Amino acid sequence: MRRALLMSLALLAGCGEAVEDDHFAEPIDEERPAPTPVDTEAVPVRIGELGPSFAACNAAGTTRNLGDGGLGVRAAPFDTAAERGEIAAGSRFFVCARSHDQRWMGVVFHDSGALDLGCGVSAPVTARRAYDGPCRSGWVSSAFVKLVAG
Repeated sequence: MRRALLMSLALLAGCGEAVEDDHFAEPIDEERPAPTPVDTEAVPVRIGELGPSFAACNAAGTTRNLGDGGLGVRAAPFDTAAERGEIAAGSRFFVCARSHDQRWMGVVFHDSGALDLGCGVSAPVTARRAYDGPCRSGWVSSAFVKLVAG
């Protein structure tokens, strides 16, 4: 009985229709499109990370290895975050924070390209907080930043 059941199952298995699998018929496109900006919520640059005994932003930086153009400033520490502006090559800016993966730096900068004391991040602040001063702020790729002070 068992042998007859196995034989009938084997016969039934061979009775199906062939199914064409064209999953790999088309070549895979090796070029990937550039990531498009997504509407992620902006991540504000925080100042005062080292406490009230230190300057609100504890370092300064300048651009490096840019080639043509300036350094893109993003609203959040992600490749796909919307661009907020650009820092011209050779400009200096305050470095206030870093992303967890160390790939992004939160910066405060003035459009003049110089470290402006009017930005309000050279002196200590009483508590950690999001930057809301008169200068511009955002996130830049740490690969294009050279620390020059701090």
